[in-house]
Amino acid sequence: MTLIGHDNAWRSWRDAMTSTRMHHAWILAGMKGVGKGLFARAAAAELVREAGVPQPDPANHPDIIVLDHLPANETEEEKKAEGKPYAVKRNITIDQIRRMQGRLNTRPTLGSRRVVIIDPADSLETASCNALLKSLEEPPAGTFFLLVAHRPGRLLPTIRSRCRTLRFDPLPADAIDRILRAEAPEASAATRAAALAAAEGSPGAALDFVAQDLGALHTLMLRILAEGDHGFTLRGALAEEIGARPDRERQVAVCELARAVIAAQLPLGDRARQARVIAAHGELVRLGAQLPTYNFDPALVAMEIGGLLASAAMPREAAH
Repeated sequence: MTLIGHDNAWRSWRDAMTSTRMHHAWILAGMKGVGKGLFARAAAAELVREAGVPQPDPANHPDIIVLDHLPANETEEEKKAEGKPYAVKRNITIDQIRRMQGRLNTRPTLGSRRVVIIDPADSLETASCNALLKSLEEPPAGTFFLLVAHRPGRLLPTIRSRCRTLRFDPLPADAIDRILRAEAPEASAATRAAALAAAEGSPGAALDFVAQDLGALHTLMLRILAEGDHGFTLRGALAEEIGARPDRERQVAVCELARAVIAAQLPLGDRARQARVIAAHGELVRLGAQLPTYNFDPALVAMEIGGLLASAAMPREAAH
């Protein structure tokens, strides 16, 4: 994914880099998919870069250590094949931390600095956190830690107290649109519109929605909100567009899109409509949380989503 925006984070980071005593441990905190991991890798490349040398590739640099919850011998496709897309995510284990600590006992390979990226840090097991704490308390000279977390509150207080936090705000729609145009130039205008509606500031989420190609569904949802669906015609079209046998990933994406579309209606209309919008939004949150866990009839899910959209629709007299 292209890293765009986050000017405030870059400014704070570069100010810290020019200080006489740069802190050795940072938590990069923000919503999932906002670009924290990309930032961590770019920031690590700046840290290990030697004067007069081109910007290094963080994926191949021997002094940039990346710990994640996907074992090196398992591909993303293999992980998803375990139960796409809700395979149990492995935590970052104490063995991974110990292997990292073993590498830190040696000198950096190319320069005087080394960077450890833990992404996502909120998948650290408790034992892993306790093991990591020792490294944070007594870091080897020239070693920096970047902990990427969209739920930093899950980190132990003792971890958080030894780190400075760099916060990442949701990106504006124009920045996300630039990323979509760069990363998914083949996406239609309708698909981009659906992705922007559902992204809520997360370019990673927007790209996931582009992959689901929900442009036609977005158009149908907006029609239901504008016109209602008293004859169930649009709900039937919604079910047909979702497909007869969608996987859970697609069902959740449709539910999330509907939730985002309804949330955008909250400032509109009178109190009675606002109450209907709030109630429909709450039901979609509930449904979205249940979809990964239970098997639901896709047609019934589509009809329920359509019914909730219809319940939040503009009154018929206001729609015409």
